[in-house]
Amino acid sequence: MGKQHQICKITDIFKKKDKTLSLEFFPPKEDSQLDSFFNVVEELVSLEPDFLSVTYGAGGSTRDRTMEISTELQDRYHIPIIHHITCVGHSRTQLIEILDSMKINKIMNVLALRGDPPRGVKEWKPTVNGFSYAYELCDLLRTLYYGYFSYCVAGFPEGHPESPNKKIDAEFLKNKIEHGAEFVLTQLFYENQFYYDYVSRLRNIGVTTRIIPGILPILNFKNAKNFSAFCGATITPRFHDIFKPINGDLTAMEKKGVELAIDQCIDLLKNGAPGIHLYTLNKLNPIKEIIHGLKDFL
Repeated sequence: MGKQHQICKITDIFKKKDKTLSLEFFPPKEDSQLDSFFNVVEELVSLEPDFLSVTYGAGGSTRDRTMEISTELQDRYHIPIIHHITCVGHSRTQLIEILDSMKINKIMNVLALRGDPPRGVKEWKPTVNGFSYAYELCDLLRTLYYGYFSYCVAGFPEGHPESPNKKIDAEFLKNKIEHGAEFVLTQLFYENQFYYDYVSRLRNIGVTTRIIPGILPILNFKNAKNFSAFCGATITPRFHDIFKPINGDLTAMEKKGVELAIDQCIDLLKNGAPGIHLYTLNKLNPIKEIIHGLKDFL
């Protein structure tokens, strides 16, 4: 393996690097999937990302698995892990228990999220004695764990689906920063202008933190359309034009998706993005190709 990783806060990495590469994984549901999962991660870690993140299922459904995977990844590869945590499904007391467990396991980085409700639940409601907003979770991190965790929040280049408009959405993000969040990982987007406009909106209201773009390559156009609709990301007509002739050809779609993702990331990096956060979908080959395509720009 190339460089020696060191367990640290992500903000310590920022002091040394203008641009970072990070990878996001989701915890395997079955024990039988763990070996193949770690094989994928090991090969991608050998390409020297700066940090990894591990997701938290809707409604906190992968709570224990996220802790287990985060701890194992950090112990095995000595690379900083961002552990996602959501307000959904947890009381304040339970959130403290989870954060205490992170400290015990030497996890120093958190993505603080409100979170999505469990599948089948249409209306989001806070847990009894829980939090309604991510900024409240930021407050908890700042007051009870001051100085230990580095914590970030999610940003939405096209605006959160529940926000009345993009201006108000930007103010919500600013509020999370004012409550202690130190940087931003964005939701996926496919047109870079969405990201550039988002950064401009935030800078105009005084947000100066890093806003790292989150990139999800289109490897299966049907799946991408469905997921984008779920999370409020726009697939513009040019992508329909690109993928229509190859729709259904998985090999051709993956090849084109990798090519488009590399082009998207290079444009972002050339135009001031402070790094790239790749949503890996726990896949090896396409992510490996994208990372190789970016090696001269990071």
